[in-house]
Formats: sequence, structure tokens, C-alpha cells
Amino acid sequence: MVTPHAPAPRLGQILLKHTSLSEEQLNEALRIQEKEGGLLGDILIRRNMIMPHEIMRALCMQLGIPFVEELKPTEIDPKLVSGIPINYAKAKELIPIAKEMSPAGERLVVCVSDPFNETITDDLQVLTGMPVRICVSTSMRVQDAINRVYERNTDNMVGEIEGEFEEAMDLEGPIDILEGTEDDAPVIKFVNSLLFRAVKENASDIHIEPFEKEFVTRFRVDGVLYDVIRQPKRAHAAISSRIKVMGQVDIAEKRLPQDGRIKIKIAGKDIDIRLSTVPATHGERIVMRILQQTGNIMTLEQLGFPTRSAEIIDNLISKKFGMVLVTGPTGSGKSSTLAACLSKLNSPGRNIMTVEDPVEYQIHGINQVQINSKIELTFARVLRAFLRQNPDIIMVGEIRDKETAEIAINASLTGHLVLSTLHTNDAPGVSTRLTDMGVEPFLVASSLLGVIAQRLIRRVCTKCRVPHSPTEFEMLELGLKQVPQGATIFKAVGCPSCSHSGYAGRTVSHELMLVDDNIRSLIVKHADGGQIKKAAIAAGMRTLREDAVQKVLTGMTTIDELLRATHSDE
Repeated sequence: MVTPHAPAPRLGQILLKHTSLSEEQLNEALRIQEKEGGLLGDILIRRNMIMPHEIMRALCMQLGIPFVEELKPTEIDPKLVSGIPINYAKAKELIPIAKEMSPAGERLVVCVSDPFNETITDDLQVLTGMPVRICVSTSMRVQDAINRVYERNTDNMVGEIEGEFEEAMDLEGPIDILEGTEDDAPVIKFVNSLLFRAVKENASDIHIEPFEKEFVTRFRVDGVLYDVIRQPKRAHAAISSRIKVMGQVDIAEKRLPQDGRIKIKIAGKDIDIRLSTVPATHGERIVMRILQQTGNIMTLEQLGFPTRSAEIIDNLISKKFGMVLVTGPTGSGKSSTLAACLSKLNSPGRNIMTVEDPVEYQIHGINQVQINSKIELTFARVLRAFLRQNPDIIMVGEIRDKETAEIAINASLTGHLVLSTLHTNDAPGVSTRLTDMGVEPFLVASSLLGVIAQRLIRRVCTKCRVPHSPTEFEMLELGLKQVPQGATIFKAVGCPSCSHSGYAGRTVSHELMLVDDNIRSLIVKHADGGQIKKAAIAAGMRTLREDAVQKVLTGMTTIDELLRATHSDE
């Protein structure tokens, strides 16, 4: 706990009067302070002479700030929190508790755990449009009040959201099973409002996780998960059933994992949601991946590839035959990169065919097939059919097994350009991954033209970022001895514009490995990823980490984001 410098005698007198602290203990703490320095409050807490909340209460008395001994969430109007994001309230540990009249007019009373955070008042005035008066309570009481008040606020808002949601959304399939009674209506409203909010906030995934006494709903936005709402455990079964009905999976089966698909429309936009359920200790864990089907395909430059890299990729995909792979973990933007490549190649003179799971980008003029494992319409089966359709270019959504890999490679060696994705940590690891699947190294070496490995990193918000002087550790992580002249490194802060996350949008960090004769010979010799990586770097490849460092130095992202997104790549 950090407390501000204050005259020790006055603080000591308050502590002696209003806590169980003895004069002997206070004198001992003052002697330690005189000898070692530091803050009186920290010394008292470290020596177990007093509780943290007692120090805070004494400081509030000293500074004339009201201290709330007992917060009563049931007496707080949920409408007070409607304009304040829950992730911001939790991060700053604050909760509006009332409105009151002052000589200047109406103002908002906000309870915080840290009254010395000067940015809170300014932020809240922007968020609420009202003057703010601060009072203080313990961190535990504030967090408890946040959970309980926001829970009630969501219940109240659901009905209001439902009207707008149902006007804009057309649900397909047999979804009316739970609509029979008045008791079921709140469940339908909750799920509808959850989907609406996730799409509105550009979430890529919704996680519903049951625990012993409650279940937690989280959204993944720009690659990062954050809590949205907590609900009592008793509501989980009904919500789980509602989602499973929408996804057309067996609502009675709770012992085995299931996969489904939900198709909706919101404001005229087609939304495809992939549903996955897994039986966990306290109930079924649900994850919904949101795929917004759109015709807006970005170019490589718009995705974040530098002009030089975009030119090299354009040259690679202009080849008549061979294979180009895009690698990276789930959610790293591989499909967007392939869509940009296909859009570039799309012309009446080419027969382009894709097999995907699912089709994420609808591209006019390209023949796209979605696999369906229930009827054994697999990647391998569709690929075999493609070869009888006289294609020029084939795109395979993902190479998952030996059979798919061999058909794709054989296609690339018989006059077709093949584009696909693979799950590896970096570009040099592709050959090892394919040989591990059982593909012969000479086939990999003969077919592979190049590999793009990528990650998505968050862009720092340009409205609230501040210049940052890197620490010695950060300079070590950047691989620099000093910041280059003309470069400015920024730190994320957070503002209403970026929902107080400090970041707005994402960009690609990548490495691009061209397969030359030297790398081909290493692949044939079963060389490991490390040897291939050295050869690729010697040939001019810039690694994922090095590309991310450049984005830090150009002010596009931060050191913290670089470490988060590429910590396992080096």
C-alpha cells in the first residue's frame, strides 16, 4: 500500500485515538522511519502493528475525506453506473453511490479505495458529465459493491436492450423452445443482450465459465480477455440450454464436448458464431467465437505489413505453382492475410477455389467451400475434388493432418499455386511441423516458396499515450543499447476513447521467410528449426520480435504489448 507523506505526529495522534495502536508501537515505528526512511503507514503494516484499512481511515480523517465504514450495494441505484465500463470500475476500484446537491448544482458521489489517484475525478467527470465528490472505503468492500451493483444494472438494462436487439436481429433455426413462460423470458433477454453487446464492442470471443457459486462472462477484445459480468450459479443451466438450442446441439448432453453454429443478423450484418461446450467441474464451459461476415477485405498494407514486405508477398503469390504458408496461433489474423492475398489475385482469368472452416470472408468471383465433418466433407475430400475442377489457385483454410498436407503439396507440384495456414510458433518451424505430420522432407523443400509468420499486436491509443523512458530491463528486451535518434517510445495510459485500455485497434507483427536453395538443402537434411532460422536471418529475414521492436520505436505500440504478444517467440 502506498500512502502520501504526512506529518507523522498528527497521523500518529489519530491512530492512537481511533485504533488499537499503542504508544510504544508508534514510537518504535517512528524510530524505524528515522533510521531507514520510508512511509509511516507502510512500516506499521509491514510490522503487523495495524491493518491497512485502519491506516486509510486515519489518513482520510487527517485530510478531511469521508470514510465509508459499510457500503450497502442494495441501496445503490444501478443507473448510476450505466455510463461507466465495469472493467474501468474494477481497474480503478470505484463505484458511484449517490447523487447530491451542492452549491454549484447536482454532483456524483463516488466511493474509491485509493483517494490519491488524481486521474479518477477527471475521468469520471468526462464519463458522466457531472462534478464528482470522492469518499473512501476498503478495496474489498468496493470490489464487492461493483460486482453486485453491475449485476443488478445488467438485469435492468436487458429489457431495454432487447427491443433494439430484436428489431435488428433475425435468429434462424428452432430457437423458440425456452420462450414458453414468463420465467424463461429473462434468459432469452440475457443471451440476446450478451450477443448484441459482444458484437457492438467488437469482441472476437465470448467465454461463459461456471464456478462454485457464480458464473463469469468474459469478452476477448483485441486479443485480451476481460470480465463483463458475474451472475449467480443458479442461472447458468438455463443460459447454457438457451445457447445450446440456438447452436442446434443436444441440450440434454452435458457429459461430452459439443460443437455448434449460431447464425444471426444484427443491423443487416451477417454474424456467424461458432459454439463450443466442454464439461467442467462446476458445469459446462461455453465459448462462442464471433465471425462477422463482411465484404470489406483489407490490403496487406492496411493490415500492417510494411510496403517492402507487401511487395515480396505479392511476388510470391504471383508464381504459377508452389506453396505459400501463413503461420501463427489462433486469432493471429492468418485468414485476413490470406483474404488480402486472394483479393489481390482475383481476376476473371483465374479459377480460384478455397476450402475453409468456416468461410470467414465472402469474396465475389471466388469459389468457396465450407467443410462439414458431420457428412465427412473434410479438407482432404474437398481438395481431391478441387483437382478435378481445373483450378489455378487453391486456398486451404488449414493443414491439420498428413493427408491434407500431402494432397496440398502434390497440388503445388503439379501446376497449382497453393495458399494455406499452419499452426507453428515461427516461420522456420514450418518444415519441422510438416515432417512431424509424416510428409517427406524432399516434398516440403520442393514445394515451399515462402512462409509468413504473424501475430496481432495492439496499437497504443494516440489520444492518451505518453512518452516513456525505457528501463534497463526493457532496453535489454528490445535488444538495444540506446533509443535510436528520432524514435519516441510511448506508454499506454487509458482514456474514455479507448475504454480505458490504453489501446485502440491492432496491427500485424510478422516475419517473412523466403525459401532459397540453402534453406531447401537444410530441409532435405532434416535440419531443425534453429538451423533454418539462422540461415533465414543470414538471408535477410527480420524476426517477429525485431518487427515488433520497430513498431515500438515508431510509436505504433508499447514495450508492454511487445512483451505480451511475443514473449514466447524468442
